[in-house]
Amino acid sequence: MQFPAPLQPGRLIRRYNRFLADVETPGGLLTAHCPNTGSMMGCAEPGMQVWLSPAANPARKLAWTWELVEALPGVLVGVHTGRSNALVREAIETGRMAALAGYPRIRGEVKYGAGSRVDLLLEADGRPPCYVEVKNVTAAVQGGVGYFPDAVTLRGAKHLRELAGMVAAGRRAVLVFCVQREDVREVRPADHIDPAYGRALRDAMAAGVEVLALGAAVSLDGIELHRVLPVSVP
Repeated sequence: MQFPAPLQPGRLIRRYNRFLADVETPGGLLTAHCPNTGSMMGCAEPGMQVWLSPAANPARKLAWTWELVEALPGVLVGVHTGRSNALVREAIETGRMAALAGYPRIRGEVKYGAGSRVDLLLEADGRPPCYVEVKNVTAAVQGGVGYFPDAVTLRGAKHLRELAGMVAAGRRAVLVFCVQREDVREVRPADHIDPAYGRALRDAMAAGVEVLALGAAVSLDGIELHRVLPVSVP
């Protein structure tokens, strides 16, 4: 995925109300949209170098969107969780995700479960449909381990139960962790942050839900999922 326009550099002043970030840029102070509802642990400290993308709609209230942060020296992180579905879909369509190959039809945001919408529905003649939920991993990284979630998520646990329900109904269900940073070598459930999610993940895996992770190459030009990461569930 290539950014459609050059990114604007800046320094983070503060992130607040979850959806807003004040950024000092060469052109002055501005308020950008923050497209990440998590805690952004380790990715939203005042003074961090950030990059913003211009809004496609010039009439939008906030003209800029926060895309990247340098969380550690030389480590760029994609904080835009709305990019995750497109990144995983691109990886599937370009053959970089062998475990999900062989589905010529992909649809997004399809209704399923108890009033939810699955991120991606993969379909092929003669095969059960494959329900794919995508979760973004950007924060809570320690010693090369990326943890999910970075805050308590009742919604995430609900999605796991719904995926397990799809398996029980004879369909395939897959959870994909989209890791938008390059310093992660494996993904684990953040039992120390949300033990209930960790239990729900283990229950889902026991019920037949597959769990995969893909790591990204992140640059100022774009983001590409290019490597399969192990998922460790102690």
